[in-house]
Amino acid sequence: MTTSAGIALALALASAALAPTASAAPVAPSAPSLSWSACGDAALGQECATLTVPLDYADPHGRQVGLAVSRILSDRPEARRGVLLVVPGGPGGSGVQRLSTKGAALGKELGGAYDLVGFDPRGVGGSMKADCGLADDDRRLVNLRSWPAADGSIDASVERSRRTAEACARNGGAELRSLTTANQVRDMDRLRAALGERKVSVWGVSYGTYVTAQYAQKFPHRTDRLVLDSSADPNPRTVAQGWLRGMARGAEDRFPDFAAWAAHPDRAKDGLRLAERAEDVRPLVLGLAARLDREPKPSTTDGVPLTGNLLRQALQMALYSDSQFEGLARLVQQARTASATPVLPPALSGPMPGADAAVTVGVICNDVKWRGSVRSYERAVAADRAAYPLTAGMPANITPCSFWKGGPVERPTRLTDEGPSNILMIQSLRDPATPHSAGLKMREALGAKARLVSVDHGGHGMYLGNGNPCGDRTVTRFLLTGERPATDATC
Repeated sequence: MTTSAGIALALALASAALAPTASAAPVAPSAPSLSWSACGDAALGQECATLTVPLDYADPHGRQVGLAVSRILSDRPEARRGVLLVVPGGPGGSGVQRLSTKGAALGKELGGAYDLVGFDPRGVGGSMKADCGLADDDRRLVNLRSWPAADGSIDASVERSRRTAEACARNGGAELRSLTTANQVRDMDRLRAALGERKVSVWGVSYGTYVTAQYAQKFPHRTDRLVLDSSADPNPRTVAQGWLRGMARGAEDRFPDFAAWAAHPDRAKDGLRLAERAEDVRPLVLGLAARLDREPKPSTTDGVPLTGNLLRQALQMALYSDSQFEGLARLVQQARTASATPVLPPALSGPMPGADAAVTVGVICNDVKWRGSVRSYERAVAADRAAYPLTAGMPANITPCSFWKGGPVERPTRLTDEGPSNILMIQSLRDPATPHSAGLKMREALGAKARLVSVDHGGHGMYLGNGNPCGDRTVTRFLLTGERPATDATC
């Protein structure tokens, strides 16, 4: 799951925009029309359009901005039952891109039961952008993620977080302040109206599960069938601060899968077997990271040596999918072989684009006030490093949200069990980003509205991704028929 948030307009106006009353709420503009044209995968018949939305829903007739939308129409009109929105993770994920990569699999699995629709949230891809004007070094993922120094110090993280927050306040403007979960929920409903649909079904992944659950909370009677794939704790007091903390537990849950893979005899033929026993892989990786803390190794990227924290960040990313294990093992072998030069993953070899960095911090900092003094973060990092060495205190560290100007844009909404019972959750037992224990918090919040399918597999993003046939069948059956397990189940 990735990070970003912002929060601080008038609550009365914001809530009025969501649930208008006869006298107080601004009159919302009529649903915009969508003008479609061919784009993306021609074989799938993919089309694109621009959805017009208010920059500020408290001023619905004021400045308008555009969001990129894409669709793949059902190829079997007689089987079509509605629209399935594909809501990406992040914050910062592209729904248009996700539809491009998953459209063929979804179409095959669902047999034309839905028009498939994705959109780029504010700040992402082809949609309206914001930019904090950050320096290159502050836009590197290993810095946006606030890894502590090799000795556990967070002094550099504090200074970078303060500097980032100040730059965002200075340069981000109204565009940055509009990057919130609440606005994404409003934008989803505006898209529903523009599509001419009374109700929509949704497949939300990672952060997209929180967006989807919030949509169900605020517009319950506009939801058909909802799939929450890889959820985290929706506690409104912590939101993304809690999600980040969960990554420490998630890495511990997931690492044994990588260790077993890296110790398997089949790896030897490719030179990727890191140890003869799975239990030896962990100390090898931790020891290598500690050595790189002391002596970074030059990489094939000029001016960017492989440090201990870059290796830890590469590990954290690779745990998302078994398909990433080979690249991580290769990087470990390059780092420990004197004659080899490490090749950094593309995400770590250079700074993120300015707009991507802005949405990564913007949403999570705009959504909720991040709690804690600098001293409390120092204590938390020390404790987290001791309990979870694989993530070395990063999930507990300070971020720009602690210095965010203007505070939350509006009060976060608490999820409840009120509303239609039309949600199916699917969750990995060994998820590095949204651990199963965090998914249980979402399950608890939703109560009778949901059923949970726990998948005995590792990775992040289960349906048609890192899961198993049992989990895929269960989600497909639900989307096609509405049938869910009678009780929570395991695949």
